[in-house]
Amino acid sequence: MMWQRPSARICELLRESGWVALNPGHEWLDNLDRAVLAADPSLADELALADVVKQAIRAFLVHFGVSKLRDPGAPVPPYQGVETLRMARELQRRGKDTLVRDIYRIVQTVSWHRFTEVAAQHVPDPDDLREVLDVAFRSSTDFVDASIAALTAKMQLERNELTHSANADRRKIVELILSGTPTQREHTETQLGYPLAPPHTAAIIFSNQPSSDPSHLDRAAEAFDHAVGSPQSLTVVADTTTRWVWVSGAAGVDNDKLCRALDNAPTARIAIGTTAPGIDGFRRSYLDARTTQYTMSRLRSCLQVASFADLKLAAVLAEYPQARDRFIEVTLGDFESAAPSLHTTLLTFINQQCNAARTANLLYMHRNTLMRRLEAAQRLLPRPLEGTTVHVAAALEALHWREHRNGDSVKMSAQQDREVTPSAQP
Repeated sequence: MMWQRPSARICELLRESGWVALNPGHEWLDNLDRAVLAADPSLADELALADVVKQAIRAFLVHFGVSKLRDPGAPVPPYQGVETLRMARELQRRGKDTLVRDIYRIVQTVSWHRFTEVAAQHVPDPDDLREVLDVAFRSSTDFVDASIAALTAKMQLERNELTHSANADRRKIVELILSGTPTQREHTETQLGYPLAPPHTAAIIFSNQPSSDPSHLDRAAEAFDHAVGSPQSLTVVADTTTRWVWVSGAAGVDNDKLCRALDNAPTARIAIGTTAPGIDGFRRSYLDARTTQYTMSRLRSCLQVASFADLKLAAVLAEYPQARDRFIEVTLGDFESAAPSLHTTLLTFINQQCNAARTANLLYMHRNTLMRRLEAAQRLLPRPLEGTTVHVAAALEALHWREHRNGDSVKMSAQQDREVTPSAQP
């Protein structure tokens, strides 16, 4: 609401009442201190902190009082003195950020009670008293609100600067490690707050959408940390679309579990490296994660989570995309455009050393259904599977990671799938 200046008469009454109210005795100040310190029992237990709070209260009241005596009809600008800033810093350091607002409100309430008592004694006319109290209340409320907002904004700015500075320092140290620069392990661990001797698993969390919400990346980093159940982790903000994360002593990464944990971070993707100990392992795991990220991008894979173990073969093929595509075409022939279920069946069969019983059990499939699918695959392949299993497996891996099929391909695959699947239970 826009401030409306009161009449000259009301301004003079405000000045007279304010002069008396702003010269309280020691007893009233002691009562104010007790009311403020009662907001949190720990304040009274820390004498140094209590003194900081008392100094801030005095400076806060003096600023308001001097401003009102100088021009009682004008709004009071927010107070941003060093005393209140010091109080806010000390409370923030102890994890009591919200206490600042409580302190300001208590000071306002106790001071308002005193002012109403004084005004009632010095303003005999009821109409004048009503207007004096109305102006004083609006003025004090606006002043306190503006002072809280200004101090909150200042503290947030300091937090942002501190966070940015801390991350910049961490990134410089990490980049030295990644570049192979010799470092003193114990000193570096102290700087990073992260142990370098145990096994590490690195992950690069990124987004291919520059305009996506960066908080998705931070939530994905937390999800990765929780999914592996690591007691210690290190996160570095590489840029607005990338986070580097290391976890220490992780037993393993469950990609399916991690994917489910990323429901609230839809634009984030995670490339996971190998697990290896020491500073060399710290570096090697990151390099493998970077290779995984590169491969995911080169193959245009839509998967949200991938690990180096999954993509190590595809990573080699991704280096030469034209040769890779030709290799897939020559090796698979018509089988390249077959149903994804056929691809999965054949690749599982090869990975199970061509053991039909194990494959059927793994795929929860009747043995007769498996054999029909394998026969369909044999008909589509340009050469017999016997003697070409390694090449076929490599081509299927590359095909899997290259890209997901479009809608027409899926429809075609579903039709082909129905053609090789028995209509009745064998």
